[in-house]
Amino acid sequence: MMMSFFDQFASPSLLGIPLIAIAMALPWTLFPTPSSRWVNNRLITVQTWLISRFTKQLMLPLNMGGHKWALLFTSLMMFLITMNMLGLLPYTFTPTTQLSLNMGFAMPLWLATVIIGMRNQPTIALGHLLPEGTPVPLIPVLIVIETISLFIRPMALGVRLTANLTAGHLLIQLIATAVFVLLPLLPTVAVLTATVLFLLTLLEVAVAMIQAYVFVLLLSLYLQENL
Repeated sequence: MMMSFFDQFASPSLLGIPLIAIAMALPWTLFPTPSSRWVNNRLITVQTWLISRFTKQLMLPLNMGGHKWALLFTSLMMFLITMNMLGLLPYTFTPTTQLSLNMGFAMPLWLATVIIGMRNQPTIALGHLLPEGTPVPLIPVLIVIETISLFIRPMALGVRLTANLTAGHLLIQLIATAVFVLLPLLPTVAVLTATVLFLLTLLEVAVAMIQAYVFVLLLSLYLQENL
């Protein structure tokens, strides 16, 4: 029984062929393509408004040099939100519950921000490893600590997204199992548990969007440090 709770996080396959690529390609097919007409339908209008508002909010703390990343960050945000939301549907697979996938997103983008900082302003980038006014005896220790904290950043990005989505999916499955077990025995308790399940599902919808936003927001803050 306990192993079946984790079966939902196993990558699906057909005839030995992993289907995670299809699960990752599906979100892009759900977005309507904007037309060249002046008047669009309501769905495209709402989609364009939401993307423009998010891009404006995300680029607010960045200087002009960081605005070149707007398309990448916005596309990553919409991609993560769509995959997280699709994973809440029954009998679906959530690719973002795989730590390897999230690390594949986090590591290259974090490394790109570090390389930009080392190329554009190496003195300031290396200066982040040693806070100003540090006592001389503590300098070696702080350099080691700051270096470790720097390399932990991509791991924290990937683990945060994976852990939040995995915990939410497990809670939903546990409570749903409790509802089915309690329904013939204690109908009143089962109804109350189903209400909790509904509220938890709404919470997971919010978590799916918030975690995608936090992922991209932290990447933008890392970029701002190196610009």
